[in-house]
Amino acid sequence: MAKIVFIGAGSFGFTRTLVRDILTFPAMRDAELALVDIDKERLAFAKKACEKIVAAGNYPAVVTATLDRKQALKGADAVLVTILCGETSVWQHDILIPKKYGVDTCVGDTRGPSGIFRALRTIPTMLDICRDMERLCPNAIMLNYTNPMAMLCHAMQRRSSLKISGLCHSVQGTAHMLAKWAGVAPDQVDYVCAGLNHLAWYLKIEHKGRDLYPRIRKAVMNDKRVYNEEQVRNEMFLALGYYVTESSGHNSEYNWWFRKRPDLIKRYCTSGTGWNPGAYAYILDYYRQRGSTWKREVRKWLSKETPVDLARGLEYAASIINAKLGGDLFMFNGNVPNAGLVTNLPEGACVEVPVVASRQGFAPMHVGPLPAPCVPLTELTARIEMMAVEGALSGDPTLVYQAIAHDPLTAAVLSLAEIRKMVNEMFRKNRAYLPQFRKIA
Repeated sequence: MAKIVFIGAGSFGFTRTLVRDILTFPAMRDAELALVDIDKERLAFAKKACEKIVAAGNYPAVVTATLDRKQALKGADAVLVTILCGETSVWQHDILIPKKYGVDTCVGDTRGPSGIFRALRTIPTMLDICRDMERLCPNAIMLNYTNPMAMLCHAMQRRSSLKISGLCHSVQGTAHMLAKWAGVAPDQVDYVCAGLNHLAWYLKIEHKGRDLYPRIRKAVMNDKRVYNEEQVRNEMFLALGYYVTESSGHNSEYNWWFRKRPDLIKRYCTSGTGWNPGAYAYILDYYRQRGSTWKREVRKWLSKETPVDLARGLEYAASIINAKLGGDLFMFNGNVPNAGLVTNLPEGACVEVPVVASRQGFAPMHVGPLPAPCVPLTELTARIEMMAVEGALSGDPTLVYQAIAHDPLTAAVLSLAEIRKMVNEMFRKNRAYLPQFRKIA
């Protein structure tokens, strides 16, 4: 019987989706699905959801739930992490304070001032999870879904010997979108995608050996519907020649081009038709609104009237765990240390590259250099993330300030003195969550 642990199981949508996928594999039909959360009510909802899936598929799996992480981790084969450190009331300051100084944020969970402070709050908990795993299930793999993906994985991979990879559905999601634009079936598309999480590039995308980029470029340039679906990413593609992963709203934060002036935000970040064009505080507002509705939505899904879809989805996790248990090898895009994999990104940085999962663990693929137009932004971002992680691990607020001072959007809007003032205010708001920093102003 395999044992699969979900830390942050109260993340209802993720847990429900991953459990459904896991149970489609014969090797995991009778797995123990061990759910962990610090919120008793969310944990109870997650347990009921998993039990509903088990019953609908008539699986011999067992669902357990506990508030005690250590109890759940004993003997685990795989650990999936979907956590949030700090309430929405804490997260909102990551968005509100930069806005006060002129840095307009859409999501704020991956990089920039907001993403870096989320990393500072989350890294200690992720390292605690690693230490528990090293004692209780040292041979297990960890699959992390928590953002900021690259910084969290980089911190864990520096401090732990565990087999760790981060997973993000933007790679396969964007590949499906591009296939649709090119007029071909997504399952017939082959691609090589590499770079950083949320900032990886499709170095090659083909259909039966034929380059799809000319078709994609034609669609972006000539079809307003296609262009409007991803305005920021389409502008980046037309300028740089390669398509980037993750939504326009996210990517609008990661560079110098789209959010430094109100007119540019209005032009590129509010009128797109994709799921997240880039409006200010888009995800924060979603969470605020959902705070009053999520229980109703969960109860509706748990009701007898709501059918359970048992078909496997597009997430990687189940196929990776199946490979770890001795099933078919599985290639995915994962977040791993750069050991000569992407030759023009910093050694040791957390990169997102093709990886093969097997019973032995993870075997990342050598990619070589990124194309020249993709390097300046990607390399700078990698170095900023490494600097921020070093600040988090050493408790050095100066390194955090220096990392944020180099952030493309922040530097396009603010002076060094203004950045220092903003960072000091963010530290003060987060003081209770950052005990590792002893010299906060």
